[in-house]
Amino acid sequence: MTVPALRLSGLVKIYSRSHLGRVTKTTGLSGLDLTVNSGEIFGLLGLNGAGKTTAMKLALGLLFPTAGEIAVLGLKAGTDEAKSLVGYLPELPYFYPYLTPVESLEFYARLSGVPGGLIKERAAAMLEKTGLAPHAKKRTGEFSKGMLERLGLAQALVHDPRLLILDEPVSGLDPLAVWDFRELFLELNRAGKTLFLSSHSISEVEKICHRVAILKAGRLAALVGQNEWKSAPGGLEEIFVRTVREK
Repeated sequence: MTVPALRLSGLVKIYSRSHLGRVTKTTGLSGLDLTVNSGEIFGLLGLNGAGKTTAMKLALGLLFPTAGEIAVLGLKAGTDEAKSLVGYLPELPYFYPYLTPVESLEFYARLSGVPGGLIKERAAAMLEKTGLAPHAKKRTGEFSKGMLERLGLAQALVHDPRLLILDEPVSGLDPLAVWDFRELFLELNRAGKTLFLSSHSISEVEKICHRVAILKAGRLAALVGQNEWKSAPGGLEEIFVRTVREK
């Protein structure tokens, strides 16, 4: 049996903030159970504050759960071995503005454990794959939002991970960049990569995802398959609106 790419079991995350002696607690996730199968493109939808980014950061080991368990390809999330199998594109990727994209990718390749003899080759290949090769000698401080997003995806791929976690990957991109990203995501999936992505662009999610989870107030409100939204009169958008409006 194939090991799931990601399994969230009974996941709870409560944020505690202290100010002037008062402790305020906010629930980020409340008993979330979710399984992402290996080889699928899985979408995460929800209103702002629904828990999408929290779920992703817990899966990456950037946050620790209050309760519950997380497994990445059968390994405990946050361990070095699990991290080596995951590539992450944050919503707002940041790079040192004085470095070129080549220098940036070589830096991240070293951090990600790419063998020294392969670093230059991998960096060049990822620039080509993401369409940044013509801009290899520019400083990243000169990059547009779209170019930074492409570089962010390149760094997520540089160590050849099996699972890609993408937080709002097409946010703020122009139509051509959105098309390029969509085609690249499909190509990566055909090559065997699992993609776990969040987005507010329901139309894009419809085009590439096999399944979608809709979060509401930190809980799983609906799990929807491609056949379901293709047969719904208003598509995935109608299912989403109905789900988040239900009391």
